[in-house]
Amino acid sequence: MKLILLRHGQSLYNLENRFTGCRNVELTETGRNEAEGAAKQLKAEKIDIAFTSQLKRAQQTLQIILDDCGLQDIPVIKNAALNERRYGDLEGLNKAEAAQKYGVEQVHIWRRSFDVAPPGGESLKDTYKRAVPYFKKAILPELLTGKNVLIVAHGNSLRSLIMYIENLTPEQIVARELATCVPVTYDFNDKKLKALEVR
Repeated sequence: MKLILLRHGQSLYNLENRFTGCRNVELTETGRNEAEGAAKQLKAEKIDIAFTSQLKRAQQTLQIILDDCGLQDIPVIKNAALNERRYGDLEGLNKAEAAQKYGVEQVHIWRRSFDVAPPGGESLKDTYKRAVPYFKKAILPELLTGKNVLIVAHGNSLRSLIMYIENLTPEQIVARELATCVPVTYDFNDKKLKALEVR
């Protein structure tokens, strides 16, 4: 049983260096090319079911992969639990503008701490609290039946899942970078999946 995690391709706000969060922005041309590159890497994989967020950039990335890999007929489940972390008052702000407004150190704390949320937003811990229960309830059972699962989502929702799967500390996960459209693959056996189920 394989679980493949993939962060969406470059979005317009990624390009403009803005806090995106739950703003529903589109992929750029580069982002679409990145998704096509991910499809080439995934073509040899047998994928039985896919999960994604309710945000366009993840859905567009997944659709390109499904089209390029001839997987248009597999089930696709969209859920807000896999949405990007909400950045609240920072959403839409250029990161340099945010640093001018709130101070470089404060913005760094909001971006890189585990449990400090920006005003009106979520911390990584908050994101973990919605993404991981959804993983355990909806995605893990699919893996336990022997299916190979693809999740196309966002930097922080995927970090939350990686933290859970790899049993990482808050310090370890905030240092973890996820590149756009680079698959992270876990190959599970029954024993590993059962251990995840009870953790």
